[in-house]
Amino acid sequence: MTTTYEHEAAGKAPVRSSTPGWAALLAASIGQFLVVLDISVVNVALPDMRSGLGLGATGLQWVVNAYSLTFAGFLLLGGRAADIFGRKRVFLAGLGLFTVASLAGGFAQDGAMLIGARAVQGLGAAILAPVTLSLVTATFPDGPARTKAIALWTAVGTAGGATGGLVGGLLTDYLSWRWVFLINVPVGAVVAVIAARWLRADRDTGGRARLDVPGAVLVTAGVGLLAFGIGRIETHGWTSLIPLGGGLVLLAAFVAVEARAAQPLVRLRLFRLRSVAVGNLTTLVIMAGGFALWYFLSLYMQNVLDYSAIRTGLSFLPHTLGIIIGSRLAPMLMERMDARLLAGAGGLLAAAGFAWQGVVLDAGGTFLGSILGPGATMAVGFGLLMTPLVEASTAGASEDEAGAVAGVVNTSRTIGGAIGLTVLSAAAAASGPDLADGYATAFLVAALITVAGTALVPFLPRRRS
Repeated sequence: MTTTYEHEAAGKAPVRSSTPGWAALLAASIGQFLVVLDISVVNVALPDMRSGLGLGATGLQWVVNAYSLTFAGFLLLGGRAADIFGRKRVFLAGLGLFTVASLAGGFAQDGAMLIGARAVQGLGAAILAPVTLSLVTATFPDGPARTKAIALWTAVGTAGGATGGLVGGLLTDYLSWRWVFLINVPVGAVVAVIAARWLRADRDTGGRARLDVPGAVLVTAGVGLLAFGIGRIETHGWTSLIPLGGGLVLLAAFVAVEARAAQPLVRLRLFRLRSVAVGNLTTLVIMAGGFALWYFLSLYMQNVLDYSAIRTGLSFLPHTLGIIIGSRLAPMLMERMDARLLAGAGGLLAAAGFAWQGVVLDAGGTFLGSILGPGATMAVGFGLLMTPLVEASTAGASEDEAGAVAGVVNTSRTIGGAIGLTVLSAAAAASGPDLADGYATAFLVAALITVAGTALVPFLPRRRS
């Protein structure tokens, strides 16, 4: 069975990769796992980093920001590079950069070296993340095989975020904070061997295509400033408008440059595809709400219930299982029902879980009464939602633009999460000094945001069999 999206993928006969499906999926899934894991795994190790390297509050903030800003800023560049220079080559380059930076971070002797390593690590992740998705979409043909592959990619990537606290806590408590970075080295080496041995070398277009350097500079600086400004809103107020405004101006200039470039970084006609435009807008809004699941629940367990980092990580295992269950069910259900209906049901289920969490969350909560039920509901809902949403967001684009589209998808997810963190943190702070009340408010706002994102799902094009 071959599936397409009406009016958008018709008439295209993609050239399929000769890369073994298992190799592409294994490399893509582990690569995505590492990228997402390193966003969250560092958080629980920050106190030990502070004492070990003598970092102040600003230094600790930049250990996190150096990764997130370079990651957000270079995603589109990484995606387009995969289309021009080949997925295998760019995958190995991104993985190598990420692994070497992890090694440098693990052996950092001062704060400056650690922050520099994190910045390079974010750059490697930005190169790696889009190509992991484009490997999946380029290797598997439209239909059940691609849907199942996207479901696994989604589940493994989400699991990286969910297990970050547990992995970081175990490594920090039983080894050292340095192993938060060093653990990436052997994993990266194994994945590099798999990629070098079994991934097909793409047709080299480097002799004809050229990387759009002006566009790359503008979008990297624009997205980086935008992410930086969003992250400063809560603590710096109106002064955050300066980087926000600068980022928006640079992004507007990027659009103007891309409209005239002979070989643009992102072809603006991609956004004429309803699947790409609506899918990425929906992703951005959904991720703005979805950030609450991991971030605020982690804060609640540690700051209110006094859970240790390891216990917090273990408490997230049912959530990880819920994501996996939802992602495993999604491909089977998509063969039997309209994918939009499934995505809508998943979104509403996630929103119900957020609302449930907001109602039961209080200072006297327990794991069974305040965490397990609503958390599992949220997780299963997101598992059901994200597979059809990712598939829709990449539908209709040619294989030659798979990397660019994957870069757009990852940028939507990253910016959505940054916006969500700011909005939900502001809502929590506005509810008063009580931490439990603040976190409960954040979950209730997340429920409303998730409903708003789910309301966009019917505007996705119909998926045809």
